[in-house]
Amino acid sequence: MASGARSARRSPGQSQEAGPAVDTAGDAVRRRALRRMRTLATGLLGAAAVVYLLTLDRGGVWGFVNAGAEASMVGAIADWFAVTALFRHPLGLPIPHTALIPRRKDDLGRGLEEFVGENFLHESIIRERISDAAPSLRVATWLSDPVNARKVVDEVSVVAATGLRRVRDDHVQALLSEAIFPRLREEPLAPILGDLIADAVEDDLQRGLVDLALVELHEWLMENPETVTDVLEERAPWWTPPALNHGVANRIHVEMIKWVGDIRDDPQHRARHAFDSWLAQLSTSLREDPQTQERAERLKERMLDHPQVLESAISVWNALRRVLTGSLQDPAGAIRERMHTELLGFARMLLSDAELRMRIDRLASDAAVFIVDRYGSEATAIITHTIERWDGREASERIELHVGRDLQFIRINGTIVGGLVGVLIHTVTVLVT
Repeated sequence: MASGARSARRSPGQSQEAGPAVDTAGDAVRRRALRRMRTLATGLLGAAAVVYLLTLDRGGVWGFVNAGAEASMVGAIADWFAVTALFRHPLGLPIPHTALIPRRKDDLGRGLEEFVGENFLHESIIRERISDAAPSLRVATWLSDPVNARKVVDEVSVVAATGLRRVRDDHVQALLSEAIFPRLREEPLAPILGDLIADAVEDDLQRGLVDLALVELHEWLMENPETVTDVLEERAPWWTPPALNHGVANRIHVEMIKWVGDIRDDPQHRARHAFDSWLAQLSTSLREDPQTQERAERLKERMLDHPQVLESAISVWNALRRVLTGSLQDPAGAIRERMHTELLGFARMLLSDAELRMRIDRLASDAAVFIVDRYGSEATAIITHTIERWDGREASERIELHVGRDLQFIRINGTIVGGLVGVLIHTVTVLVT
């Protein structure tokens, strides 16, 4: 019932979803200042009334005083009515065109929203303010201090390490199984793989991998002769003598070591050229041969369907995460030191390169303008939505709290100016009569 009664007392235009007002320390100061100014303005009105009563029906100089006091009361009461009518009905009387803010608060909110949008979020104003602020120079100057750069590195490291720790295995699994793997199934892999192989062959990138593989293979053959001979002897015919099999296996092992060593040591070995030719042919087949492309796609499907692929991907991620997290948490870790060095280098470059600073400032201006163009209406709409949620009486109180103190000067000025005008009118009356 109480709630219904409060709703029934709301004046037209009030929202049914009133947001609660929360007083701040600044509001308390404003409220005390408003109370003082009201007391002063009302005190002047009372003083004028007392003077008027004391000088009533008295002649001479007191007539001028009485006329001034009378006019002061008229001015004070008129301005009191004007100021009060903005926020509430004077004396609680529903006089037309009073309590303007409670009744027109929604219109006020929309007008304020348009004013802010047109005068504060205009493109030229935003660009001018960003240009005057010179954000790139300020950032560069601040980052050039190693202590500040270290602070940035420390904060970024903490945030990054925390983020990495919060990524669980089920998150990675969902990302792979629901986003990456389906996309890989849809995307033809053969042409992409063919282009990668062709680019690698053209840039001779495979040479390093081949060298590494040959070195490792040569060392393995040298260190594991028994394993090699055992494998070779298992492949020998059943009817050959074991002694013969052992001798042949040893000989093959020796030749394998020599052959791999020759390929390793000779950059122009025929086996190397043959491998390069095979890679070039494979890249062409992957891009142009439908049968090779089909086989590549079937291989891709088998790999994606194999459960071990997903488990291996998660294991690789966990290993990478442990390494990154450990390095980020280490104050002297390689990642932090590298970030610190790069930040200082970037700051020095930014300080010395005026053209780069101009480009960055233009990018910042473009970004700010883009955000304002795209989301400015939503930002300014907060004004309207907030005021619409206010109860009409609350809106009146909040606005009066911020501007009411200054409005009390209207009452004070009306009292003083009214008194002076009253004296002037009385003077003219005396002179005329």
